[in-house]
Amino acid sequence: MLRLPSLPRPGPKRGRLFRLGWWALRLTVWFVVGSVGLTLVYRVVPVPVTLTMILDPNGFEKDWTPLSRIDRDMVAAVIAGEDAKFCSHGGFDTEAIEKAIERNARSKRLRGGSTISQQTAKNVFLWQGTGWTRYARKGLEVWFTVLIENLWGKRRIMEVYLNVAETGIGTYGVEAGAQRYFKHSAAHLDRIEAARIAAALPAPKRREVVSPGGFTRRHGNTIARRSGVVRNEALDACVYD
Repeated sequence: MLRLPSLPRPGPKRGRLFRLGWWALRLTVWFVVGSVGLTLVYRVVPVPVTLTMILDPNGFEKDWTPLSRIDRDMVAAVIAGEDAKFCSHGGFDTEAIEKAIERNARSKRLRGGSTISQQTAKNVFLWQGTGWTRYARKGLEVWFTVLIENLWGKRRIMEVYLNVAETGIGTYGVEAGAQRYFKHSAAHLDRIEAARIAAALPAPKRREVVSPGGFTRRHGNTIARRSGVVRNEALDACVYD
């Protein structure tokens, strides 16, 4: 009887590497399947809560509102103030990113070049903050941005963004913001009101929406003017097609 030579057994070190590789592969598969699945769920189901809301020491107030019940001036305002190329990019504004890198190289005050899509991905699936975890978050942010751009589309991205973005201390979404600041629903925001909410979005805990002063007032007035350009040039068309 012919016997084939037996293969050498892997040593302890090689065995450990094999097991680590196997678990890394399994974790990767679980992550991909889980993230795609959750993204598909949120394509149709309102986002119930985010990690940012849960970790907010001030608690949180929100009121999920369909995009059909949010005034179009609010959409124009966030495009004018946050992401003028929202309808033309695929999730990333390379020109804005390059400019942010150049600014940050000259200044100690870091500024980002994130699009509305990137902000939505971060707000829904990830966490805030700086430090070394910021780099891990940025990598995951790219992944989730690609997912929502391909699985949600622009209208859904805008709808989710306007419902999860922090609009004040313990306040999330433009409906809760409109009720807090102007005592009426987001369906009845005028251009100035929408622009003031949009002007506060980058720093909602520090910037005043009602009776703002200094930079916030000037920035809000600029956004209000640019909102007219957004509407006139149909820069929000991808949201309403």
